[in-house]
Amino acid sequence: MNEILKELLDDRYLKYNVPAYIDADPIQIPHLFSKKEDVEIAAFLAAAIAWGQRSTIIKNARKLISWMDNAPNDFVMNAEEDDLKVVEKFVHRTFNGIDCTYFLQALQNIYIHHGGLERVFQQGFDTDKTVYSALQHFRNVFFELPHVRRTEKHVGDVTRNAAAKRLNMLLRWMVREDVQGVDFGLWNGIPTSALMLPLDVHTGNVGRALGLLTRKQGDWKAVKEITEALRQFDAKDPVKYDFALFGMGLNHELIGNSE
Repeated sequence: MNEILKELLDDRYLKYNVPAYIDADPIQIPHLFSKKEDVEIAAFLAAAIAWGQRSTIIKNARKLISWMDNAPNDFVMNAEEDDLKVVEKFVHRTFNGIDCTYFLQALQNIYIHHGGLERVFQQGFDTDKTVYSALQHFRNVFFELPHVRRTEKHVGDVTRNAAAKRLNMLLRWMVREDVQGVDFGLWNGIPTSALMLPLDVHTGNVGRALGLLTRKQGDWKAVKEITEALRQFDAKDPVKYDFALFGMGLNHELIGNSE
């Protein structure tokens, strides 16, 4: 183990994993709620559109939640066809009203017929105790209703080597029990040791600069490589270093690391 690198990562984890992080991150959306189902649905929707500028992600996620009467679980459980018309005009980059409508229909199906988001991810994980299987199973269940093909691109497909950054971020939010109160720790069936890094431009660039990642593509193989490297520094909670890598990248702490 590189003790100097571990010291750096631990230091930056403590620096960036603080309550103030919430104020500038999409994780603030689920932090609006206290009921478990509201938290996880708001988290899923915020994570689903989490690419691009964080300020825009937050603005659009807040808009979507407001259109759901600021009661995501109640809206998902009771929405009928006419109720869903309110989101037909929703747009976040390439995620549009068609996609948003299906996402809410799929969530309704999951909560009514599959026991909720946690149970679906848990069922997949329990097949072989890997997040890979959890993500694969979730995607299969999510798209079991009739839908247009274009919507599939908004849920990462790990069987096609996708990094699935947004789903891995959702799992980090829901699974990690964070003493600082940033992540929620609401889902207890998946251990933090099994989580995979939500790989994005920032974490990938910093990971390469620090020698944690050699793969150039930001795909599932890269997720596996960098997460295994991080497990050397904390086998029980490797993705806590997402805070360190993302914070260092966002603040351009390493020369040559920019988006």
